[in-house]
Amino acid sequence: MSENNSSLHPALWLFIPLAILIAQIGIELFVPHQYLGALHSENGPHETLQFIFAFIAMIYAFRCLFKIIPQKQPLLTFWIICFCLGCAYIAGEEISWGQHVFEWGTPDFWSGVNDQNETNLHNTTSWLDQKPRAILLIGIIVGGLIIPALKRFSPQSLPKQFSIIYPSAILSLTAFLTIAVKITDKMDKNIESIHLLSRGSEVEELYLFYFVMLYLMLLLKRIKMLDAK
Repeated sequence: MSENNSSLHPALWLFIPLAILIAQIGIELFVPHQYLGALHSENGPHETLQFIFAFIAMIYAFRCLFKIIPQKQPLLTFWIICFCLGCAYIAGEEISWGQHVFEWGTPDFWSGVNDQNETNLHNTTSWLDQKPRAILLIGIIVGGLIIPALKRFSPQSLPKQFSIIYPSAILSLTAFLTIAVKITDKMDKNIESIHLLSRGSEVEELYLFYFVMLYLMLLLKRIKMLDAK
């Protein structure tokens, strides 16, 4: 499938990822340390944008689902359902299923298993937090960096029957920035003399969810193109 026929506006895949990076650099350089806690709070800009990206991604995932015929495209249907469920989970977890919006209290029985005293699942076990994030990160490395490289230098190595789900090369910038932030965060945590990001994990999540949002936007365009043929 032609990259030119399934592209996005440069503002989405170029300017916004770079703007996020520039904004974060500005925060680290110019925002006093005592105010960083508020920026990284549950109602701060990072958490808010994470929810927005995940919620928009969920909408696009369901739009993709409603555009296909499950009986004719079972594998694609399964692929999209995974995104529907995953994006709904991420969006719900980011606002603790409404707790951050409506500010209800956490029941005592749940406070005992949730290390942040919130009504969500990802703070109860690494299997619902770090493990899914690691899987998503691996997916972005493969989909955002490896597959575009193979499409350019060894296209015959990629099965053509899955071409509709292969990420576009225009997502490589967001994938690269995601990995760069991940590496920087690891350096911050393991090298005492390095302090580049105050909350690298929050910036990483921004790029993770933004990548998924862009991917689903592209997938919907491709599905619509198939319908038009």
